[in-house]
Amino acid sequence: MKRLSVPLLLFLTIACTHAQAQQTQKILKKSIVDHFFSCPLDEMLDTLSLQYKVRFIFEREPIHGMDVVEHFFNEPLIDALKLVCKQNDLQYWIENDGTIYILQQPDDLDRLKQLNAMNKSLSAVKPKMLEPPKGPPTRFMFSISGRVVDQNTGEALPGAIVSVRNSDVNTATNTSGNFTLLNVPADTCVLEVSYMGYQPDKFRLDDEKIKGSMVLPLFPSMNALNEVVITDKKHGVINTDSKKVSVLQLTPAALDKLPNIGERDILRSFQLMPGVSGTNESSSGAYVRGGTPDQNLVTFDGFTVYQVDHLYGFYSAFNPNAVRDVEMYKGGFSSKYGGRLSAVTEIRGKDGNKNETNFGGDLSLLSINLYGETPLNKNSSFLVAFRRSYQGPLYDKIFGQFNKSTTTTGPGGGGPGGGRGFMNQTTPSSYFYDFNAKYTYSPSDKNTFSWTYYSGTDHLDNSRDLNFPSFVSSYSSDLKVNDYTKSGNIGTSGKWVSTWGKKLFSNTVISYSQFNSDRDRGTTGTVTDSGTTTNINNGTYEYNRLKDLSLKSDWEWQAGSKYKVLFGGYGSYLDIKYRYTQNDTTSLINQHNNGAITGGYTELQYDPNSDLHIQPGIRETYYSPTGKIYTEPRLSATYHFTDRFNLKMATGRFYQFTNRVTREDILNGDRNFWVLADKNNMPVSSANHYIAGFNYETKDFLIDIEGYYKQLNGLTEYSIRQQGGGPFNASTTSTITENYYTGNGWAKGIEVLLQKKVGVYTGWIAYTLAQSKSKFAAYGNDYFPSDQDVRNEFKWINMYHLQRWSFAATWIFSTGHPYTAPLGSYTINTVDGNKVTYLTISDKNAERLPAYHRLDLSATYDLLKVDGRKIGSIGFSLFNAYNHINTWYKEYTIQNNQVVTSNVNYLGLTPNITLSLRWK
Repeated sequence: MKRLSVPLLLFLTIACTHAQAQQTQKILKKSIVDHFFSCPLDEMLDTLSLQYKVRFIFEREPIHGMDVVEHFFNEPLIDALKLVCKQNDLQYWIENDGTIYILQQPDDLDRLKQLNAMNKSLSAVKPKMLEPPKGPPTRFMFSISGRVVDQNTGEALPGAIVSVRNSDVNTATNTSGNFTLLNVPADTCVLEVSYMGYQPDKFRLDDEKIKGSMVLPLFPSMNALNEVVITDKKHGVINTDSKKVSVLQLTPAALDKLPNIGERDILRSFQLMPGVSGTNESSSGAYVRGGTPDQNLVTFDGFTVYQVDHLYGFYSAFNPNAVRDVEMYKGGFSSKYGGRLSAVTEIRGKDGNKNETNFGGDLSLLSINLYGETPLNKNSSFLVAFRRSYQGPLYDKIFGQFNKSTTTTGPGGGGPGGGRGFMNQTTPSSYFYDFNAKYTYSPSDKNTFSWTYYSGTDHLDNSRDLNFPSFVSSYSSDLKVNDYTKSGNIGTSGKWVSTWGKKLFSNTVISYSQFNSDRDRGTTGTVTDSGTTTNINNGTYEYNRLKDLSLKSDWEWQAGSKYKVLFGGYGSYLDIKYRYTQNDTTSLINQHNNGAITGGYTELQYDPNSDLHIQPGIRETYYSPTGKIYTEPRLSATYHFTDRFNLKMATGRFYQFTNRVTREDILNGDRNFWVLADKNNMPVSSANHYIAGFNYETKDFLIDIEGYYKQLNGLTEYSIRQQGGGPFNASTTSTITENYYTGNGWAKGIEVLLQKKVGVYTGWIAYTLAQSKSKFAAYGNDYFPSDQDVRNEFKWINMYHLQRWSFAATWIFSTGHPYTAPLGSYTINTVDGNKVTYLTISDKNAERLPAYHRLDLSATYDLLKVDGRKIGSIGFSLFNAYNHINTWYKEYTIQNNQVVTSNVNYLGLTPNITLSLRWK
């Protein structure tokens, strides 16, 4: 019954929506028998409403100024509606109950629905009119401050544009939604406010409003309109910012329109943009511009998140129902951020609905996701969200990939070849869960306090039987690999956001973050060789703990109309432990490091005129394990050559003190662990960024091109070599050699983005031409391709809106990743009678996997109430629609001095259904 409940619920949902759709079609098929209209359009709509029992919602005043002279004879109502809308440059939206909204702009829809819901007796509504000035202006050239928020929830809207009509006075809200405008011409001016995904609005100033801090609310916009052309800039799922260099912006509410494996995924969505690798479907970690995931700083409400994915990477660690907005800086980022070489992803959590109780959930074939948010009183709110995966059809398919492998023997592995799989999954019982909570308290309009808590844990069981194909009759084995990993994050933060005046703001955060990972991997069983049976009982255990206690305070000072000063201080204490042992006795790696990182930064945002923006900055960091101060100068600039054409550049120096080191393991795949840099073996890594580009933007299209070059120093890698013995040889003795390497590298590339932003069809094409190379003295004097080196990557994203349906198709292609392979092996009999097996290894990353490509498809249907409010959606998706076999990585074993290669593949064709519901 449990397995039937989900399909039954989905069937009933589809049946209900189908019945509503049939009622709509009946209304649309009503015909105008014989009528000649020669009147204003509003009178025609009134006549149709009365005669044919159709309910129209429109704005009387502008519609009255449009004339209709037409004769309709036995024509369907929908055809007449299309004609008059086309003649007068209007759009329309039809509800399932037959209500028809007549719109001048798409963003009128939510406002009309709000007014309609408040007074059902209205047959037409008046537009929002600005109040006329109460008198002549009395104050001139003054400053005002305020906050832009969501009308429905009270959430702050960071990055909203606030401008004074008919002037060049404008600004953007900060991360807390606050803004300051200097040199406002008069106290009768009109403020125009706009924000991605919201209706633009306008507010007239008066004596009362300018005395205190203003609150400017915006209504959310609909994103699936019939016969509507959306004209807002930056109206997309993922957007770039023409005023910033290498910045991507994302609003989680729009992610259900993209194909996905399990549910809306924040970090994986960035992989659809240029410069962020989209072929790592097993990881939500960001491979940005030739960097590794650990080189990307990821923060959630101020605390650092060290493990950013769940369930082998098929989910990100962040519940979209608990996230307000996300920004990713692909390089050249502000001096406000530090401690990473490649990129920054700043995630801000929802504060919780301040106006009404709201709860809902998402149910897919892989997980359940529940959340609730409510105001506690007029000054506080609370949010809670919980996710857990469970075993079902999709789960079984994902873990079925571990059962599928192809084997070959001989030098080089030879790629996929006949053979039969020798790894059988016996305990597919992996799962994850995470929990979010947030409390927000605003005792006044100048101070807001919040507390955030996050906990996420993965239990990953990849145990399996090893049934080797027998190439000689004298050899047989009965082995089992026990492979269990438990890992996760705990993070919490307390934040204080304060407005100290009209020109000064602060954001202070104290946070604690903990990462933990335990992996227990062992091989047990017997091996029979030439009649001799040997019992095998080998194993390894990895233990990694990272604790991070931090304090950071960021300040903004609007020093003048052309100057804004950003400054702040920070401090962290980190404690990291890592142990890697064999057979519970042999300690291969045993590290315990701790240290303090403290410092400060300052940055100037200078706008000498309306076309040029310059942002120089500097960051100074003291690192206690080395006892040194590290200086990081930064500079970025944009120049608006025309209203549509922008030039941009950025450069800077970046240091990283905490690294997730790669421990190379040829046979079983590379592993990673967190460590602190020191002054002896592990250097502080550094990078220099050089970025330049331009974009050209119209109301319909955006073309964005950026080139980059990064110099990298202090890269780190471990390598553990095992000679003789091991789980796959008759001898139980082995020799372990631990190697520690440091090196440097570089990465360069060109990124091209062509985006169609408006209309019922939207999408983008993203192409990246890149190289990433490293050099370690242990591997020779030449540079070799880095693990994340991908020369060509092409992404084509298509989205189409048809009434309440949203369709999407994404196609991704890239050249294969490099890897190191064992070419062969040989065994020497020692004097004491034991056997020692040696591997012959290829040059570092000299081999490449086959090219990667896949097609994902999805369809989403929005579920609405009679009054037009969205209460959820039902989504259908096909991941890897044409079932292309993409190789994830290769595993190797040694049998009778031959290398046996196994391809571990990514997902094939994977269908999924997700039901999302909201209750208020």
